[in-house]
Amino acid sequence: MVHLTLKDTRPMKSLSRFPWWFLLIVLAGLVLAYAFYNNQTYAEVFDFVKAGLITTIQVTLTAYAIAITIGLLTGLARVSKNPVIYNIATLYVQVMRGVPILVTLLYTAFVVTPWAIDVINSLGTSLAEAGLLPVENPLTALNIRKVDFVARAIIALAISYGAFSAEIFRAGIESIGRGQMEAARSLGMSYFQAMRYIILPQAVRRVLPPLGNDFIAMLKESSLVSALGVRDITQLGKLYASSSFRYLETYTAVAFLYLSMTIVLSLGVKAMERKLKTDE
Repeated sequence: MVHLTLKDTRPMKSLSRFPWWFLLIVLAGLVLAYAFYNNQTYAEVFDFVKAGLITTIQVTLTAYAIAITIGLLTGLARVSKNPVIYNIATLYVQVMRGVPILVTLLYTAFVVTPWAIDVINSLGTSLAEAGLLPVENPLTALNIRKVDFVARAIIALAISYGAFSAEIFRAGIESIGRGQMEAARSLGMSYFQAMRYIILPQAVRRVLPPLGNDFIAMLKESSLVSALGVRDITQLGKLYASSSFRYLETYTAVAFLYLSMTIVLSLGVKAMERKLKTDE
């Protein structure tokens, strides 16, 4: 009798585990897609906003590639035994994780970038006075107007997410048993050889899912670049809504575009997690 009861509850358990949330999102997406093609207002909104897709994807991919590089180098510095390197890396991580990304965007765009241009101009002038460069050289010719806000936004996002990636890499490296480093050193490998051939390949494999989640988060955070006037999806949505007063249709389309991209990426991350677990 008990066996029959347990057997009868299996269909209920399978139904409770069915991703109903995903089904609801798909249905809502189909309704919106139908509206985009058959409702003139939604069609106009989508045609206007979709131009920002390229900018959003460009900013996200470029910034994340730079952030991964910064994160790997900083993560290695965070496990370094050199106190100077360790403290510099820790200072960077703590500061960037403690400052809101929007503030970092504004600070990078209007404070750091002009300051860097002044430093480059001063360097060009000094080299020209020393006779190493002509008076008119690329360093002195560089001005703040030549650095567009897309580049400033990419730099800001990369700096911010570099700190988060650094902690992911640090945790991944420290999750590898110390015995493996000791075994590699006992075989005659240097510290860098052991890190490159033994530790990092295993650590990177373990941190791939968290890095994928960070990429999804950056895709959403890229909407903040609209504060700099970058013509991404959010900025174009703001422009269209302010000119047409069609706020419901505009921001529904904007939300749908972001949600579509993040769901696809989330499914990819989950598939990667299952693959890694299967391989293990």
